[in-house]
Amino acid sequence: MNHAPGTPSDRALSFAGVADAYDRARPAYPREAAEWLTGSSPVSVLELGAGTGKLTDQLLDIGHDVLATDPLDEMLSYLRLRRPDCRTAVASAEDIPVPARSVDVVVCAQAFHWFDQELALPEIARVLKPEGRLSLVWNVRDDRIPWVKRLGKLIDTPAQDDDPADALVASRLFGFVEEQTFRFWQPLRKEELRDLVVSRSNIAIKADTERDRILRQVDSLYDEYERGPDGLLMPYVTHCYRAVVRPVVLEDSGPIHLPSGDAASESEKRPDPEEDGTTLFSLS
Repeated sequence: MNHAPGTPSDRALSFAGVADAYDRARPAYPREAAEWLTGSSPVSVLELGAGTGKLTDQLLDIGHDVLATDPLDEMLSYLRLRRPDCRTAVASAEDIPVPARSVDVVVCAQAFHWFDQELALPEIARVLKPEGRLSLVWNVRDDRIPWVKRLGKLIDTPAQDDDPADALVASRLFGFVEEQTFRFWQPLRKEELRDLVVSRSNIAIKADTERDRILRQVDSLYDEYERGPDGLLMPYVTHCYRAVVRPVVLEDSGPIHLPSGDAASESEKRPDPEEDGTTLFSLS
């Protein structure tokens, strides 16, 4: 998915300064989407780029054994306050502090595009059990609604037309990529819409004067369209992807060696069945 210009590392780190707004205003994920990504029976789940825990809450409510990781402790602190039962670790997707073949599902919510995928995808494949699954998810505003389209122009939202399935297929580490979408609405009052805008990385890195100018325009947009007691309703489409890890050979938990040949076996192509029990894992 394409994103706003700017140094990726700077934009990713900008979330530390807007973690409060992010936690207040960013939408959660539909329960049915969380179950599609990870299954409805408890399994071990490693979440990369967990942020303040917008997806983590759903994973814990399903009953999964979750380790939530994020490079920014400022983001994870909100998750720890809300869900002290969840294990967390400050870590990146390029250097995962988890033993090889120890995780049933690795899930990334709104985060995969920040990764150095040449480093992260082999790490993800390393920690997944045989037949383990990588699942990716994004909440994307539905800009077919006029006011949402105008908002996108105000905050300079770029087109999101890259398919993350391409990266998984190109890596040759994962099999068939399944896709599914879900829809929901998020009610927003004026301050919540402001927080939603402030929490965007391309807005967070702007100078104060420019950010204030954009927020005044956002306020005017809200006043123009708001009509009811619930404020504005933001329509979202939740885009979900999942793929089973291909068989690999691990040598002393070191670099991954791909199997010979380009074709995946039939077992790699079939959808991953839901797990029947819980498998615990721990930090190395």
